[in-house]
Amino acid sequence: MFNSRDKLTTLILNKGINNWSELIDFTQKLPYGRNENRQDFSLVMKENKGTCSSKHSFLKKVADLNHFDNVKLIIGMYRMNNLNTPKIEDTILKCGLDYIPEAHCYLKLNNQRIDITNAHADIENLIPDIIEEIEIEPEQVSTFKVDYHKNYLQNWIIKNEMKLKFEEIWEIREQCIKKLEQSDLHVKTF
Repeated sequence: MFNSRDKLTTLILNKGINNWSELIDFTQKLPYGRNENRQDFSLVMKENKGTCSSKHSFLKKVADLNHFDNVKLIIGMYRMNNLNTPKIEDTILKCGLDYIPEAHCYLKLNNQRIDITNAHADIENLIPDIIEEIEIEPEQVSTFKVDYHKNYLQNWIIKNEMKLKFEEIWEIREQCIKKLEQSDLHVKTF
């Protein structure tokens, strides 16, 4: 049960969602799509959509406001490829890449990974391709996550002596994300 009466929790209660389990179920069923403002957690509910970042940071914020101590927000850097994300196959393979490091947000509940990016989400699909994980706060999902991802990519390009420049790889990544938005599927079994 929710015990806070802040604006975000009130918005949830006004939608007829009364507990954490119902909130996870509701949020997971929302379509995949970018919100107008990454810093406004309420937009997941108001716009009825969200990405891995907005949905999971929204849930973590609600957990914090309601003093649910066992919830952590995680960025997992993983190898996004045509096997774990089939909808990007044409985009990534025509560029000659095996994968692109992608920053994916999810939760850890009692140290167990949970991904509610969409109704078919299954974090087990990504675990073999996770390169590293860090815990963040909901407010870090906007600027920090983007900077962290870009810095990781820039170092990856240098370390692997890539022929493509950062801007080119970031554009390929953006094309992949657009494919995911169109298909409303983020990863193979999501």
